[in-house]
Amino acid sequence: MRRLPPLNALRAFEAAARHLSVTEAAEELYVTQAAVSQQIKSLESFLDSKLFIRRNRKLVLTDVGANYFADIKDVFETILDATEAVISQQNTGSMTVGVPPSFAIQWLVPRLNLFAQQYPDIDVRIKAVDLDEGLLTEGVDVAVYLGSGNWKGLTAYKLHTEFLAPVCAPNIINKNKPLDTFEDLRKHTLLHDKSRKYWRLWGQKMGPKDLDVRHGPIFSHSSMVLQAAVLGQGVALGHSVLARPEIEAGRLIQPFKEKLITKDAYYIVCRESDVDDAKISTFIDWVLDLIAKEEEQD
Repeated sequence: MRRLPPLNALRAFEAAARHLSVTEAAEELYVTQAAVSQQIKSLESFLDSKLFIRRNRKLVLTDVGANYFADIKDVFETILDATEAVISQQNTGSMTVGVPPSFAIQWLVPRLNLFAQQYPDIDVRIKAVDLDEGLLTEGVDVAVYLGSGNWKGLTAYKLHTEFLAPVCAPNIINKNKPLDTFEDLRKHTLLHDKSRKYWRLWGQKMGPKDLDVRHGPIFSHSSMVLQAAVLGQGVALGHSVLARPEIEAGRLIQPFKEKLITKDAYYIVCRESDVDDAKISTFIDWVLDLIAKEEEQD
């Protein structure tokens, strides 16, 4: 028979291990410090292992405690996410939007207060998702994906035609390292977004044909590569919608007018069965309308 430890004891241990403080754990759990200490002792007795020691008045995990915490902390996060998903489904005024981190940082989050002002009764929850996940996980109502727009079981609305263009900080251009022609790209460090394929494609389509793309750092998220460009670390190929805020603020410039149109674009998606859901259609319409207005200003 499988034996589970007392769940209250587990909860007390997880909170104390996360904060490395019995006091803060007690405040989070709305119990006394003595109650947290007692629950931890109960768990230590169950496991027959010491989980904490005190060192210089500070709470420190033992090796056993650190390994145990590493194993169980994700379980608590999973339970928390599942619970919030159920609560969200019961609350008709809330919805969860899955967004790639870079899109959230560069476009959605700075504008989210506009939606809140216009629709105060809809509570929007933002969750980070992969760019091309292609399916809505449980508890996610709407998502933004980068791809072809064909995802089974989903209705997809194209936000705009996506293009890439070289962007850089103004101060990296000088007499010795100009950016007047595509040939000048050879004199600069190229910053890569997830892989080297986009700069390779730029060289093939725009030039120079022999552009060396074998060097330069690779970043896992578009917001990272844009930040590196802002800091003057090189030239990045910026996604049109993501680079816009940095260009408008003057932190980045677009040295060439030429743009590389990509086959993939950003889409906002929802389940086919949820197209007529009031809060979902309201949010999608708001995003599409805002994107259209911004494109008109270009």
